[in-house]
Amino acid sequence: MSHLGFWNFAQKDPAALALVDPSGREWSRGEMLSACNRVVHGLRDLGLKKGDCVAAVLPNGAEMIELYLAVTQAGWYLTPINHHLTAPEIAYIAEDCEAKVFVGHERFGDACTAAAKELALPDEARFAAGHLPGFRTFAELTSGQPDSMPEDRAAGQVMNYTSGTTGKPKGVRRALAPLDPDTVSTLMTGFLGLFGIQPEDQNVHICGSPLYHTAVLVFASSSLHMGHPVVLMDRWTPQGMLEWIEKYRATTSHMVPTQFHRLLALPEEVRARYDMSSCRTMVHAAAPCPIETKLRMLDWWGDSIWEYYAATEGGGTVVGPEEWKKFPGTVGRPWTGSEIRILDDDGKDCPTNGTGTVYIKLGAADFEYKGDKKKTEENRREGFFTVGDIGTLNEEGYLFLCDRKSDLIISGGVNIYPAEIENILLTHPKVADAAVFGIPHEDWGEEVKAVIEPETDIDSGEALAGEILDFCRDKLAKYKTPRSIDFTNEMPRDPNGKLYKRKLRDPYWEGRERSI
Repeated sequence: MSHLGFWNFAQKDPAALALVDPSGREWSRGEMLSACNRVVHGLRDLGLKKGDCVAAVLPNGAEMIELYLAVTQAGWYLTPINHHLTAPEIAYIAEDCEAKVFVGHERFGDACTAAAKELALPDEARFAAGHLPGFRTFAELTSGQPDSMPEDRAAGQVMNYTSGTTGKPKGVRRALAPLDPDTVSTLMTGFLGLFGIQPEDQNVHICGSPLYHTAVLVFASSSLHMGHPVVLMDRWTPQGMLEWIEKYRATTSHMVPTQFHRLLALPEEVRARYDMSSCRTMVHAAAPCPIETKLRMLDWWGDSIWEYYAATEGGGTVVGPEEWKKFPGTVGRPWTGSEIRILDDDGKDCPTNGTGTVYIKLGAADFEYKGDKKKTEENRREGFFTVGDIGTLNEEGYLFLCDRKSDLIISGGVNIYPAEIENILLTHPKVADAAVFGIPHEDWGEEVKAVIEPETDIDSGEALAGEILDFCRDKLAKYKTPRSIDFTNEMPRDPNGKLYKRKLRDPYWEGRERSI
């Protein structure tokens, strides 16, 4: 097998560009290889063994890439944690993944410091990019370490966390492959091949979304393993992306429809300033994209807009621009090695164009929800899994999504799970019942709305709403905190306690088409 993989490219051509970090610093392949090798040696000196986990709360930057390239050649797990989370949320994930090392960033200092206090980790296993009280600097991890290729290399894995209907995040854990990291990284690049992306081939990948997202890190890391330079943005802006696409002649990216929306909102004279002719394969996913938005992007960036459907657990379908134009709104057909079934509530296959739950074939990409055997088993049927999405398959085998999980909120391409928010609201002493759902938002697609049934003899109104929102702020990440609260005298529940959430949600969507 002819190996690709970053480590091979770096040894063959160490002077070539590997990474442009958000500050504009350019890292050669050789510099990044030396850095990630030092991380391996530093972590091994701390006693990390094969199968151990490193948790990281980091923005887009060189440190995240160094950690990824270290972990995946030393047989460890990396758990990237959403840096918008609160301290208790961060601590829960870091503890649940059994992290042996915790890496934070001074930008998120308060949350990282508070989270670290809840973890049973020795001080020498806490590191910070920048300076944080009680943390060693990230530079200390690598100081004095050799930059030689480590011995006994072994393939590692990323273990991302995804929330479920229980409201608690679950780690999607896959077994470590009994293969060398060069073989595994070469196999990883096959995913980019689904979109026609080839090794080297003068490709440059621009990453404008946070690397803690599963797909974002997959695309960026696979690009490195294909020999493509990666340009990292932090705090994405539409004009900033246009500037860097033009400057570095970027050819590929992974995006969400909200970014398309904001790019198209720029004045025409601003958009016209930048040369987008380098764009070849600008892939989007994570949320439904309005047909009109996609058509405008195709008109602007040419036939470079691709789409796929998948989940942290696996996938999926893919569709190129020409196919999509034939079937506007589709998320594509199953990619090689994947199968899609639409099953009804009885677990039987739906007829063509019938609506049901979308199931995806596991194939070789089996996984478990860490510490939740019941959840793992509940989403399986005959070798297929589901994340609860609703859809249809047409005569040609193209998938169309009707619902993105009936209750899931997708805001700016980010999944928000109402149950987690409801569980927090219900701990407020003046809240008898709570329901959370998404309502229309022109920019983000949806925003978080809460409906509260107050306890008996509690007056509803602006004062109570403000009190409840203040209560949420240190318990929920900002993007999960309701933007507004309405009140009701009685929740629409049946005698068994089932909540008819659509009765609350539908009036907000009256006259508008909800994408999920």
